Amino acid sequence: MNKSKEGKGAASATPMIEAIGLSKFYGIFAATRDVTFTVNRGEIVAFLGPNGAGKSTTMKLLTGYLAPSEGTAKIAGHNMSTDRIEGSRTLGYLPENGPLYTEMTPASALKFFAEARGMSPAERDQRIDAVVDLCNLHTVFNKPIGKLSKGYRQRVGMAQAMLHEPEVLIMDEPTAGLDPNQISGVRDTLARIGAERTILLSTHILQEVEAMASRVIMINQGRVVFDGAVDELRSHGEGAHPLESAFHSLTGRAME
Repeated sequence: MNKSKEGKGAASATPMIEAIGLSKFYGIFAATRDVTFTVNRGEIVAFLGPNGAGKSTTMKLLTGYLAPSEGTAKIAGHNMSTDRIEGSRTLGYLPENGPLYTEMTPASALKFFAEARGMSPAERDQRIDAVVDLCNLHTVFNKPIGKLSKGYRQRVGMAQAMLHEPEVLIMDEPTAGLDPNQISGVRDTLARIGAERTILLSTHILQEVEAMASRVIMINQGRVVFDGAVDELRSHGEGAHPLESAFHSLTGRAME
């Protein structure tokens, strides 16, 4: 079992995300094939791979958004094919470029999502206050989402994913397309979230792996090609940028 980064709660041996032989076929094309891994309570795990490797498909299988052709996805012990509603109660999902109602404000959007989840007015108000604090949305709370920067829209998406206090968060490229200041803000938000949650985080930014994660799962051509600690991944590389070197080596590309 990997140790969490300093400052985060220690991971336990309780499985919270389980991919068990997950395969997804489209005709003869395999988007994923026999993907198997477990993320335990309290871990922040980076999910890496080149474009088209199967990361987003795997995340959609784990969340129940897609049905697997073979295998099983479990969230907090719930089979996401047969017990998706209960599993979803423990899951917060931020898809890449997650859809938001751009004519709404963060205030109205979060109220809508809370009511859709059946929260009482008191619980709704308490949870909205909590995620607004967590994601630093005070200054844009009543501004139309369509007028917000991409960084703030990402924070609104995170607030929505956290609204029901899920134990598990699955986030697909939460820092894609952001500038360095926005990335820093999202990183700070994830650090606060990760203090008490289990997170599977897809990213292309290797610096984010070192900053955020204690463990890396790497996928290439639909298969898991690495699962281990960040330091172990670094040991697969060489030169001035060992993580980048290891990424290229494990995904079959030579460094230019």
